[in-house]
Amino acid sequence: MNTDDSSSLTKKYKQIISAVHIVYRLVNSTPNLKELSLRLTRLLCQFIKASSANIYLLTPDGKKLAMIAVFNNQINYLITRHDELKSISAKEMDICQGASIFDPRLMGMPLVTDECIGAIIIKRKPGELAFDDYDREMFTIFAEQSVTAIKNLQFFEQQQKILLETMKLVRTLLEKQSPHYRSHSPVYFKIVKAMAERFRMDVDEINNLYYASVLHNAGAIDIPYQILAKKSQLSPQEFKLIRDLPKKSADLIKPIEFLRPILPVILYLHEKYDGTGYPSGLRKDQIPLGARIMAVADAFESMVQGRPYRRRLKVDAALKEIARQSGTQFDPKIVDMFLKLAGQKKFRNLLSVARD
Repeated sequence: MNTDDSSSLTKKYKQIISAVHIVYRLVNSTPNLKELSLRLTRLLCQFIKASSANIYLLTPDGKKLAMIAVFNNQINYLITRHDELKSISAKEMDICQGASIFDPRLMGMPLVTDECIGAIIIKRKPGELAFDDYDREMFTIFAEQSVTAIKNLQFFEQQQKILLETMKLVRTLLEKQSPHYRSHSPVYFKIVKAMAERFRMDVDEINNLYYASVLHNAGAIDIPYQILAKKSQLSPQEFKLIRDLPKKSADLIKPIEFLRPILPVILYLHEKYDGTGYPSGLRKDQIPLGARIMAVADAFESMVQGRPYRRRLKVDAALKEIARQSGTQFDPKIVDMFLKLAGQKKFRNLLSVARD
């Protein structure tokens, strides 16, 4: 082997190692399966210089497509409806069912662990160079790395689902025995999400607000039953125990790694903009944005639904009270935005449903 051949071979293997390393980093920095699939299609086109890349994921029974991630060097998008396999081309369907294809301008491999979970396919347009042996080698390595990454994230997301369902069960049990522990209305998170989007929070931040809205009272399981079940107003000593609820909830959730980003929201949900809240007396921007948003939504819902010791208000009366507390209990920017949203028909309907 001459020097040029050796140098070329070294360069190729460095590229392969680099590709493996990038996929590894990608997996460890990507929070969900959808985002991972989209990023993998972009990487494939970048490393193998393909004109397009698709990742197909199957439903658990292997009979339908659960998701398709697509990148065509211009746009990157997901298709998440459950389609029959026959909705794709015969060649793509063969790959999803276990065949490997290495054509001059199309390469496809099944994503196989214990069973076939999908397929990965790249294409070049007519007139572009045909795929060569090096492209095939790179593609095979990508496919092997991708199936491991996808399977691990599928397993992780299933664990997340089980943990969340367990937490929801605990919440349901607490609701049945406590007037001081009420679940949110069905539209509560829609209200929070609409507010978060106005502040340009990204998808992961909004997902974390969903988890926080489900779990922020999880620590109630450690509050004595006689306090939770009490229908009259709490004594100062009893209220002190209720004030410990954010920390109890945070301590309960802390060991669950994927929920750690929601801890500041849960812990500081009862802080006030002027610094008179609890548990730490934070003020203004010291309070996480998600907690400031949820504080407004929580207060509104509490007012329109009422409590055993406090009559419920009509929507307009609750909006006036929110406005009155701007700059003291609530962030003025969030109050202003909330009131503007309340003037829109769709959002106003959500507020009305929250009172029902």
